[in-house]
Amino acid sequence: MRSVTILGSTGSIGRNTIDLLQRNPEAFKVEALTANRNPQLLAEQARAVGARYAAIGDPDHYRALKDALAGSRIEIGCGLQSLIEAAERPAQWVMAGIVGAAGLAPTLAAIRRGVIVAFANKEVLVCAGALVMDEVARHGATLLPVDSEHNAIWQCFDRARPETIDRIILTASGGPFRARTLEEMRGVTPAEAVAHPNWNMGAKISVDSATMMNKGLELIEAHHLFQLPADRVDIVVHAQSIVHGAVVYRDGSVLAQLGSPDMRTPIAYALAWPDRIAAPTKRLDLTAVGKLTFEPPDEKRFPALRVAREALARGGGAPTILNAANETAVHAFLEGRIGFLDIVDTVESTLAEVSADDLASLADVYKYDQAAREAAARLTRRNARVQRAATSVSWQ
Repeated sequence: MRSVTILGSTGSIGRNTIDLLQRNPEAFKVEALTANRNPQLLAEQARAVGARYAAIGDPDHYRALKDALAGSRIEIGCGLQSLIEAAERPAQWVMAGIVGAAGLAPTLAAIRRGVIVAFANKEVLVCAGALVMDEVARHGATLLPVDSEHNAIWQCFDRARPETIDRIILTASGGPFRARTLEEMRGVTPAEAVAHPNWNMGAKISVDSATMMNKGLELIEAHHLFQLPADRVDIVVHAQSIVHGAVVYRDGSVLAQLGSPDMRTPIAYALAWPDRIAAPTKRLDLTAVGKLTFEPPDEKRFPALRVAREALARGGGAPTILNAANETAVHAFLEGRIGFLDIVDTVESTLAEVSADDLASLADVYKYDQAAREAAARLTRRNARVQRAATSVSWQ
């Protein structure tokens, strides 16, 4: 049996991973589960899969978790250190599913044990890519991508002969606003932004998909994961979300991975790698799909792609700043404090305001992250005042 830890078990990725574990109880045993602020669900999951350890990131929810697990033999922890402890426990396979830069320390703790780390947290490679990949090499860990696009490319990528590869292709659904004008997007609500047409994802990732920042972050992730320069990573809008990624070889061959849009497919691949397990996903019927369409992304309406490429080209701490500013701006949008188009404007303005020198250590990562969040918070407050003023005028 493969022993498993899930960092972020109550999120979308974590819940799907739990579903697969429960469908294959003879193949896996659970060492640890973590969550940030959902003690009831965390306790339910821990009892259901027989976890040995459960950790809650927010100390305010420790008492609720302790009460929910009363009478069980499950060990309990709280705070950031408990999340790191969960990653350090003796599991052979760790799902890094904590959203955002908050997942960096626990993910690194798992990598340093030299185990298989399935990561759905692209922000870890965005904000500290070179440093993380150095740790992977130093400790002999295996980093398996769970993002559907990178997972698809991983399945098609000849890792034994990377010199035969010309380029890779990341596909993008285009999000819920693919056909909307800039003016139409100006007034969209958080509820509209999180309603992805193809995928069931968490709020933050859904908003990133709507702005297409998600694809910008995935570009940076792919650069580090597959060790390819940005000009050899193409992005193509594919509204049906059937082709998840492709590898173009130097002889002109293109190998692509296809499947119905269900995150349990890439999770199942990573969970059983190098084997495969059954997953309850809808089987792809190409005759029912009928037609697959592809188009280039419109960077005038979705400037996040350009901003992400510029941050990667700038190097140093720029991708760290990009990620932190985006997390801050998305949070402000979800709370209704800024408009949808203000998200990428905030990120670009933060990149212009915060200097990004070399990224030589994790201390540098945290320094740039904090500086970017502070700058982005100031900008979102300013945008919020402008938005309130405009709303007030419109009612007069």
